[in-house]
Amino acid sequence: MHVDLLTLYFLAIGTLFASAGMTLWEHRAHPGRSKELRILAGGYGTLGVGVALAIWRHALPGAWGGAISNLVIVSGYLLLAHGLAVMNGRQYRTAAAVILVLLALAWAIAGARGQDAMWLYFSAIPIAVASAMATRELLRNDGLKWAQARGIAVIVTGVHAALYAFRAGALPWLATHYGQALLPLVSKITMYEGVLYSVVLPMTLLRLVRDETHGQLLQASQTDYLTRLGNRRWFFEEGARVLSRAGTRERVALLAFDLDRFKAINDRYGHQTGDAVLKTFAGIARDEMGPDAVLARIGGEEFAALLAGRESGQARAIGERIAARFAQMAAHPIDGASVRATVSIGLAQSDPQAGMQPDRQAHNAPAALALANLLSAADAALYGAKALGGNRLELAPGAARSENA
Repeated sequence: MHVDLLTLYFLAIGTLFASAGMTLWEHRAHPGRSKELRILAGGYGTLGVGVALAIWRHALPGAWGGAISNLVIVSGYLLLAHGLAVMNGRQYRTAAAVILVLLALAWAIAGARGQDAMWLYFSAIPIAVASAMATRELLRNDGLKWAQARGIAVIVTGVHAALYAFRAGALPWLATHYGQALLPLVSKITMYEGVLYSVVLPMTLLRLVRDETHGQLLQASQTDYLTRLGNRRWFFEEGARVLSRAGTRERVALLAFDLDRFKAINDRYGHQTGDAVLKTFAGIARDEMGPDAVLARIGGEEFAALLAGRESGQARAIGERIAARFAQMAAHPIDGASVRATVSIGLAQSDPQAGMQPDRQAHNAPAALALANLLSAADAALYGAKALGGNRLELAPGAARSENA
């Protein structure tokens, strides 16, 4: 099917304006990326205006039509690069201004005599640069999940940059050696790719933002609002994965924590101080265990942690350091009150030879049941610590055997 160049121009204009409207519509649904989406929408809209001006560029005298449409098009590309940079906490305002000023000077120097060379070849340079800037920002963005959509966006912007770099660098040489008849074909290829760019890039960027928002909502649903640790649901989901990965290769230790006489703290000092105590404990536990531990608040004043690849003795040392630091916090008043708080700890350990279970009868149980059994064993040891007066760590039978082995 034959599609003339003018039809491709109109297709590009329509898709760019549709992408601008769709992106602008989405900005309210993603408040964390509202500014970036509005900038991207502005970029698509500016590109659409620039392409429309390019159709009628010959209506203006001299090089004015080509210069204005080219400057508007490049402004659209720079807005897209700037929007992606804002996602990274950066901006391209100064760089964009420099590129536009240099481009305007190039058009002024070229004048009417050099407008064809400017339009066909050299005007592609800033487009290639702006597209490369967008590719760079996509590659360096740690906030966006690296998934299929992000990979596609990198390919789209990278191919776009390469195409325009080819147009600026290689096309003049090819036109000299193979004749001007090559130029209409290159123009059609450029417009075909431009239509794809105007469709695929907005779709993939919106998918990235939607995935990011979904990930944030999922994280919020799995995070305890007060301590910023994982919540009970997250602990059981992530803990089951940890036990499943450990399999029969390595031991997994589970520490169950319960703050001693926490209700009395709330009654005496108030819930605000009680919340501060919980946050203090969470900070101490996170600091001692490091980022690899599966640490969560699973109840009011109850916490649990999974430590993969740790022997009972190592886990016990960590638990005892947590208990000691927490008991010493009275030397640092919380909310103006010298609160004396302690924690009781139960420690259980999986037995890889018994299907990750402290109970050998559960040899074939799935990882979720294995975790429940492990937590039950740690809880039993925890109750033993409470019965002995609290502020101590007690071992479940399986962990005690491991430590004595």
